[in-house]
Amino acid sequence: MITAAGSLLQKVAHDGIGYSAVELSDVRHVFAAAVPLSGTTLEEQAKDALKTIETVVDREGIRASIVHQTVYVADPAFIQPCRKLIHDFYGDDLPATNYLLQRPCNGKLLAIEAMGVGQGEKEVQIDRISEHLVIASHNDISWVHCAQIVPQAHINGVYNRSTSAFAMMRGLLDQAGVRFDQIIRTWLYLGDIVGMEGPQQRYKELNRARTDFFAGTEFLADRQPPRDPERTEPRGEFHAYPASTGIGTEGDGITMSCVALATDRTDILAVPLENPRQTAAYDYAASYSPKSPKFARAMALSCGSHATIFISGTASITHSETRHVGDPAGQTHETLDNIEALIGESNLARHGLPGLGSTIPNLGLARVYIKRQEDYTRIRAACQERLGEVPTVYTIADVCRPDLLMEIEGIAFSRRA
Repeated sequence: MITAAGSLLQKVAHDGIGYSAVELSDVRHVFAAAVPLSGTTLEEQAKDALKTIETVVDREGIRASIVHQTVYVADPAFIQPCRKLIHDFYGDDLPATNYLLQRPCNGKLLAIEAMGVGQGEKEVQIDRISEHLVIASHNDISWVHCAQIVPQAHINGVYNRSTSAFAMMRGLLDQAGVRFDQIIRTWLYLGDIVGMEGPQQRYKELNRARTDFFAGTEFLADRQPPRDPERTEPRGEFHAYPASTGIGTEGDGITMSCVALATDRTDILAVPLENPRQTAAYDYAASYSPKSPKFARAMALSCGSHATIFISGTASITHSETRHVGDPAGQTHETLDNIEALIGESNLARHGLPGLGSTIPNLGLARVYIKRQEDYTRIRAACQERLGEVPTVYTIADVCRPDLLMEIEGIAFSRRA
């Protein structure tokens, strides 16, 4: 099924499986959700999912141009066999790749999400340093993709392991010649996220590590739009942090990933977005976490008449309170209401980007994290009602509050009329 959001975004997807493509700065960007439709063994299902990736690159003419991907697996024993299958498929063109212990909700053994950048009117250079680090450059812009950042096994405690992972992230960015403050998006995957470590919740320990590691870092300070002193703000004191998702996985490990942006161009802005329906995460009361989560609700990158909006993990929270406790469909609709408000025109205008608001149909990719398998049918139905044919991966993952049943993240696009 092919749909289009105006002339900006094309989607080729059915039941969430497929891809979307958008032309930005004369370069083709592609986002794919590959879920196996056939096969019983891991190898059969992996090869079937990779056929979707192969179809995407063939149709879009972007062969050898997948730069970042996430592989969701149902069992830790699948990671090494998946890694071999992925290496065999891509050869020397291996993307930066995450392997996550998050079971696909549809009962399959794995699912794959991939991002690619291919030739449009401008040339793209891709430097593949390792499966942890890939750099895609075009139009004097470099996108730095870091994946599968895992602290060494001998490091104990969520705080210490998180701090170590952030240091490893900074080290990978150093290899690419990019500063830590140039990060625009992070993913923080934590096993047993709402479990306890001594007297403290594990997610709160991750937030403590993030707060301490980010201290003194002025993210994207050179990419903010001029601030109008008369402009109304949807929040109080302004802080710039990357967009982020903090989500659970099976086991007790920590894995991190990020995207950073490097450019000397002065026409590219990176604007952290807050949601008028929600308290900024960094302003949460200490009752939620002694050190509040340091992330923006979204990150809007604008270049001329276009914008790309990286939507952080979003849940059924207004102000700072959980809504629709025990109701998976209600939480899904509240979450999508939050995303609509976050990326909408009035909110973009409040943040200094008038004319660059977006809508739910302009989502090019979505991930839906579901706490309980039994809620999958209801949450998926609500998502399909509101999202339509957006390439989407649904996985089982615990959310950062015990009363939250699901969470959604995604990427949206807009074009100024």
